[in-house]
Amino acid sequence: MSSSSSPVSHETSETRKFLGLLLGSIGVVYGDIGTSPLYAFREALRPFAADGVHSTEVIGLISLMVWTLTIIVTFKYVLFLLRADNDGEGGTLSLLALLMKKTGSYLPVLFFAGVIGAALFIGDAMITPALSVMSALEGLKLVTPAFADYVLPMSAAIMVALFMVQSKGTAAVSNFFGPITVVWFLAMAWGGLIHIGDNWMILQALNPLNALWFITHAGTVGLIVLGAVFLTVTGAEALYADLGHFGRRPIQIAWFVLVFPALTLNYLGQGALVLTDPATIENPFYLLYPSWALLPIVILATLATIIASQAVITGAFSLARQAVNLGFLPRLMIKFTSETNTGQIYVPAVNGLLFAGVIVLIFAFGSSEALATAYGISVTGAMLVTTIMAFQFLRSIWGYSPITSALLLLPLLLIEGVFLAANMLKVHDGGWVPLALATVIMLMMWTWTRGSKYLKDKISKNDIPLDKFLVAIEKESAHAPVTVPGTAVFLTSVPDRTPAVLLHNIKHNHVLHEQNVILTVWTQDKPYVPEYDRVEIRRLSERFIRLDITFGFMEEQNITKALSLCRKKGFKFEIMQTSFYLGRRSLVRAPNTGLPAWQERLYIALADFGIDPSNYFKLPANRVVELGEQVTI
Repeated sequence: MSSSSSPVSHETSETRKFLGLLLGSIGVVYGDIGTSPLYAFREALRPFAADGVHSTEVIGLISLMVWTLTIIVTFKYVLFLLRADNDGEGGTLSLLALLMKKTGSYLPVLFFAGVIGAALFIGDAMITPALSVMSALEGLKLVTPAFADYVLPMSAAIMVALFMVQSKGTAAVSNFFGPITVVWFLAMAWGGLIHIGDNWMILQALNPLNALWFITHAGTVGLIVLGAVFLTVTGAEALYADLGHFGRRPIQIAWFVLVFPALTLNYLGQGALVLTDPATIENPFYLLYPSWALLPIVILATLATIIASQAVITGAFSLARQAVNLGFLPRLMIKFTSETNTGQIYVPAVNGLLFAGVIVLIFAFGSSEALATAYGISVTGAMLVTTIMAFQFLRSIWGYSPITSALLLLPLLLIEGVFLAANMLKVHDGGWVPLALATVIMLMMWTWTRGSKYLKDKISKNDIPLDKFLVAIEKESAHAPVTVPGTAVFLTSVPDRTPAVLLHNIKHNHVLHEQNVILTVWTQDKPYVPEYDRVEIRRLSERFIRLDITFGFMEEQNITKALSLCRKKGFKFEIMQTSFYLGRRSLVRAPNTGLPAWQERLYIALADFGIDPSNYFKLPANRVVELGEQVTI
């Protein structure tokens, strides 16, 4: 009896797990793209408002929106990029890590492409919360004009509350994300369905020839409008970035079963409404709904935009952790807010940066209409970078020829290039904001990577080879250090060189422990490393052991936890009789070095901003010994 019911029970458990992932992907992955109907069509119509909008323009615009969703989201992300994973993980930096592992000759190009894409994603994460929440709350003006003066303070209040709860974790709140977003998509589909019949001509928008007609006949205004049309696919990068959290199949099924049909129906309904009543051009989304449903829809839209904001904030946290583990940023404080889900993290520095940026954007632009001009550039740029990196993926990972890879991606490259050109027209109206932010973040990543390599090369010139040190230290002499009981662990990034902190300990304290461990922490170009590959132990001499601990770039680098695995491999020690020795470098500028003066200053500032290694590596606080040294750069 039990044997026959076991497979059924297992199948039921797997089904529940899959449905949970499916529901979660709707709330997190599609939260951002699901709020685009609030403002995308309205902003695309704005250039035509003065002279009146014609039916061919409305049909052409809706056609362009539907086919932009089809080509960019469906074909590029859902069907292609979700298969370009790095051991199940997606996103710009995951793809960069995979390509850097497989490719050597194009490393500088790949590095800058990945860094630019990551920097643009951070820009998107700053603008999305401000734009989405303001767009939702502006619907209150339609309920009663008395709410007009309260949109900005209410938007700011929601953002304050949202960023304040980040440190508490999103586990409890995330349980509500999926159901609320499902209701939101169903409400959007309903709003569109009840108006498509107002003017059946709108169904002509499903013909891609109408999209082509619009592009070829709209002239200069059409190029401006394209920037607004691209707002329909904002959030598509989240499809790829959240691949590791939900898996390919749940994301794909959610798109085809619910998200894509709901978005298409809503855009068709907005188009039909404007064709029937051109006065609704002011706010075609909210005017889809009857007056009795307006307030509930505004509340639902506000909840949906908060969820979208949460999704991009969480994405920014994950991206920051990847950047730190890949060596693109200094060690940042990363707090894990869930004991079971390592994807739920909180990065105070990133949270503070995003909060400050969002509040500034809300009050500087004052309305979603004004802020929409700043949107699109970061999203388009990030997508273009991903397409460029996908070319190298097809060549080096899937083994396609350069010509085949180019032919496959050329249509995407042309489409996204046109959209980028259209969005660049908005630089003077506020589009410079995400570009400026992305430039600063890119310079920070480049400076940290370049400075760290320069510092490592400089220090290594004066390092003593470890094998020579071991020979010298094991010799009996009158100046030999005193042997003391216990274990000493010396952290170093160059395992074949004698750690400077070990030399300083002998020089100043004149002691050597009974057991000495030369520990190096490695970060793999894959997201996760199995426990059986986590630690590698090699005995160097009677008193010295070399220990290598390896983590994936998505993992928490917890040395204390990893050391427990050493006992299984024969290395026994007592944590309370173990001292961890860390070297603390004080960086000082020196003239005529290999780095420009501005980059030296920035590197030193970034180094000072990084957290203490003992906190980053989760070392026991009462077992750490730090010895400082001054290093010129």
